[in-house]
Amino acid sequence: MSDTGMIFSPIARGGGAFVVHRMLSEQIPGYQLSGYHPWLALAPGNLFPESNATGVRMLHTTPESAPLFRRKGIPSVITFHNYVLDRYMANYSSVPQQVYYQCFLLPWTRMALKQATAVTAVSHFLAGLIRREIGFEGQIPVIYNGIDTQRFKPAPGRSSRRKTCRILFSGNLIRRKGAQWLFDIARKIPSNACIYYTGGLRTRHRLPSHPALRPLGAVSYGEMPAVYRRMDLLLMPTVREGFGLAVAEAMASALPVVASNCSSIPELVDSGKGGFLCPVGDVAGFVETITRLVGDPGLRRSMGAYNRKKAVRLFSMETTVHAYRRLFANLMHRTPRA
Repeated sequence: MSDTGMIFSPIARGGGAFVVHRMLSEQIPGYQLSGYHPWLALAPGNLFPESNATGVRMLHTTPESAPLFRRKGIPSVITFHNYVLDRYMANYSSVPQQVYYQCFLLPWTRMALKQATAVTAVSHFLAGLIRREIGFEGQIPVIYNGIDTQRFKPAPGRSSRRKTCRILFSGNLIRRKGAQWLFDIARKIPSNACIYYTGGLRTRHRLPSHPALRPLGAVSYGEMPAVYRRMDLLLMPTVREGFGLAVAEAMASALPVVASNCSSIPELVDSGKGGFLCPVGDVAGFVETITRLVGDPGLRRSMGAYNRKKAVRLFSMETTVHAYRRLFANLMHRTPRA
């Protein structure tokens, strides 16, 4: 695609969207990523002179960023990586967040949809949610997020004789990720199990102290493949995921997954085959399924192998890049050069 001109992609740092768009910038010639701090979403668009540069032929960003960087005559592709503006998610948002969402983010999302040349979503759940909540009637093709399955891969000879079963929680320590339930889960899991948790990309605090909770602190994305290879299973008690990048990474690393039965998660995890899905906030259910996996290394291995095959088949970087390249090429062929 190097002969088609530049694709400009301004994305807020600190989340899964930035990780995915950075991957696209590394794999698609002419794709230019411009990361910014999330608070700068309120700044004027000329903060990023690249968006006015000669040769820009397409904008690819998220709904909250699209109105800032839209340029007349340049097609725009917006990708929904998540959606938290509905009434259900108000239960997991602070009052300032709710005010920001309803007074700023929701109107901008509507504007982005109205102005967009094409709209994509990273899961079928998310595409359906956008149609229901906003009443969008246009097409929303689903392009699953992709991961590098050569970097996120199983540890050679992962030990099943280790005395302690290592459980990983990967994500920001916020209510939407289910961090509020980690302490209660940790108190009730078997004594030979331990939950290791990251600080996430946007949070730096720790959970209350408990022998079964081990903070890993802030872990860079480049370090995450090694972290997965040291673990035995992934715990994801989330409330809402647009896709579930950590789940896909764990699956590619051949880990079984214990997660909430909500949003996009059932599109990734086949309950009973690649792990177990529990009702949102069901601490007892999470403890029960974790206990079963802790006591059955063979089940962990078989579920991990199932997940690895599914991740390679459906969530590979190559599949995602190919889908976006095809979308961009089709739109550029329909749009004359300025």
